[in-house]
Amino acid sequence: MAPRRGHGRGPGAPVEKPKDFKGTIGKLVRYMGAYRIALIAVIIFAIGSTIFNVIGPKILGNATTELFSGLISKLTGQGSIDFGKIGSILLGLMGLYALSAALAFAQGWIMTGISQKISYRMRRDISEKINRMPLGYFESNKTGDVLSRITNDVDTLGQSLNQSITQLITSVCTLVGTLVMMLSISPLMTLITIVILPVSVALVAIVVKLSQKHFFAQQHYLGAIDGQIEETFTGHNIVKAFNREQQELEDFRQTNDKLYNSAWKSQFLSGLMMPVMNFVSNLGYVAVAVSGAMLAAKGTITIGDIVAYIQYVKRFTQPITQLSQVSNMLQSMAAAAERIFAFLDEAEEVPDTLSPVSADAVNGRISFEHVRFGYDSAKPVIHDFSCEVQPGQMVAIVGPTGAGKTTMVKLLMRFYDADSGVIRLNGHPLQDYRRGDLRQCFGMVLQDTWLFHGTIMENIRYGRLDATDEEVIAAAKAARAHRFIRALPGGYQMELNEDATNISQGQKQLLTIARAILANNPVLILDEATSSVDTRTEKLIQDGMANLMKGRTSFVIAHRLSTIRNADLILVMRDGDIVEQGDHETLLKQNGFYAELYNSQFEDVG
Repeated sequence: MAPRRGHGRGPGAPVEKPKDFKGTIGKLVRYMGAYRIALIAVIIFAIGSTIFNVIGPKILGNATTELFSGLISKLTGQGSIDFGKIGSILLGLMGLYALSAALAFAQGWIMTGISQKISYRMRRDISEKINRMPLGYFESNKTGDVLSRITNDVDTLGQSLNQSITQLITSVCTLVGTLVMMLSISPLMTLITIVILPVSVALVAIVVKLSQKHFFAQQHYLGAIDGQIEETFTGHNIVKAFNREQQELEDFRQTNDKLYNSAWKSQFLSGLMMPVMNFVSNLGYVAVAVSGAMLAAKGTITIGDIVAYIQYVKRFTQPITQLSQVSNMLQSMAAAAERIFAFLDEAEEVPDTLSPVSADAVNGRISFEHVRFGYDSAKPVIHDFSCEVQPGQMVAIVGPTGAGKTTMVKLLMRFYDADSGVIRLNGHPLQDYRRGDLRQCFGMVLQDTWLFHGTIMENIRYGRLDATDEEVIAAAKAARAHRFIRALPGGYQMELNEDATNISQGQKQLLTIARAILANNPVLILDEATSSVDTRTEKLIQDGMANLMKGRTSFVIAHRLSTIRNADLILVMRDGDIVEQGDHETLLKQNGFYAELYNSQFEDVG
């Protein structure tokens, strides 16, 4: 399991970096082109807010100078404190800060809207892209990785985008503006401040270098312990069956100890960052206070300037720290955007024909003409496959694992296109049909059942959404599922959990068969459809299927050859080719590969 996002983050923590930072940022900028007017407004508001905020300490210093001058005049008897002037200065300062806050609120509101619109648009684009992707992509990539792009990567992009752009603008403006204001007050004190800055940077760099390896170790062992916990909990029954509890516990303790050691070292070193920064900042305050007092004594600067300058010194280090954080956010944002754009740039299925053939009158006549196919074109799975299937025939496909049985069905459904040769339905190449129309002609029951969180009624109705309750129940009866459904608490209204683990594997198989019956497609594909049921239930399903298959072309992939003895045509596959074909009796008389497979299932053992 990959390390979870958000764990072990801190100063010095490793950040996922993109392979092509500049190229990805360029793509993101073009993607954001529709919002350029709003982005310009964000930039203007952010600059304005920062400028007004930076001017504030200088004005406050003027008020302090006025108060100090008035106090001295009062003490010497030469005048009094001009509270009216001080009040007008403070009122102007309040107005300035209020305007800065209003601009900051406006840019934050607009930027939040932009980031959420971009996240919404990206999720929509990814969702639409998924429906245009070939099945091969999902068979060669982890489902969790695709889900991560839709959830984690889009969230990371949206959050980083919202924070990084405004943070970058305000940090740069604050840094430049503060430096300008400091120079306007005293170039000498500014020089002292800038000289101290490299000391701070050097100390931070040392801490980061020391902590970096421990952060990497922490992330590594965090991922290891996550994977170990998931595997142990998922296979808890196996762990107990093989009496491995103590060994698993010992493995966990060892990994947990390593995680503890790396975590406390990384967090301790990370925690040193602020004390180091504060120490250097305090040195800067001392230097500013000493030099400022000397300059004030000479009359070079006023007491208000010293007060304002100390505030600027405090602000001067903040944007530097923020820029470091922005750099990390930009790296994370670019890495997330790179993964999203990589997915959006993936090759799509060949577009449907512009003049499709109607699939309304499909009768189930199918022909394979010298079909050749390989998931890797250099390694063909099916070499030269030819076969003619008449409407209403039951065709059984048998052969050892890896012979190409399921692959042939995938070609029939156009999950993949053949490398050469032609597959025809009703005399037309499959490419002449729209994929949606073509797949409406097929009903499928696979060895791996798929049910979703919902009622049993809803799961069966998925085969035909406009079916009535009576039609759903009739389909369940035909699949021999009605009896066990009625025995369940709630019957057809019983809620299946997310993995449908509250019913047995055989019951799940019966529900998927009922769904296929309800769909009422002209062609049926049954891939080991009865592999998870007992012998008695299998016999009931076979009886129901016999009625269902009347008048329909059906392809049955089976390993238990006793279930397909009544097939009209049996195709025997071996190494991607049909080596024998015929009915059950004919193939047994040939005493070839089929007879060898069939007899091997009934040999006595011992």
